[in-house]
Amino acid sequence: MVGARRSNDWGFPRWRGYGSSQDAVTVRLCDRHGCEEKGDCPAPKAPNTPERWYFCQKHAAEYNRKWDYFEGLDKAEKEARTKDEQTENAGYAEAQHYGWAGSGDGSRSADEMRALDVLELENDADFAAIKRAYRVKAKAVHPDVKPNDKEAAAEFQKLQLSYEVLKAAEERREWKG
Repeated sequence: MVGARRSNDWGFPRWRGYGSSQDAVTVRLCDRHGCEEKGDCPAPKAPNTPERWYFCQKHAAEYNRKWDYFEGLDKAEKEARTKDEQTENAGYAEAQHYGWAGSGDGSRSADEMRALDVLELENDADFAAIKRAYRVKAKAVHPDVKPNDKEAAAEFQKLQLSYEVLKAAEERREWKG
């Protein structure tokens, strides 16, 4: 048998994936002195530099515990930086409804939640249920049904505003989805 080489698989070659080697895998250790854990959490060595420390989770949490993003800035600079961050990251908050959803998962805004409360609906109500509840409640307090009733008119305006908020949100979801 020329060229045949004995394997170190102990007779079970399917225990490894195809193309895997028998070489040792290099594991980066935590940069904290004396720690023998795997260092898979990068942390910046200094602001605005590409150099990183690599800590284990325990030491990364310790490193970041007292970290202050606004350290050394005056009040106006803090407000400007906060505003810039919010405008840059607005797409993340807007895209929350793409996740696996259920009620209370952040997919509805605070205005939508208040509108659902006005219509006395659950957090996860679909638009058909919203439309039905709006029509039933609006018919009961409509100005044509109760003329010269200021409380009914105010209630009707609340219902109408709530429905408009929920309708606009539904249209946004349909447009994006």
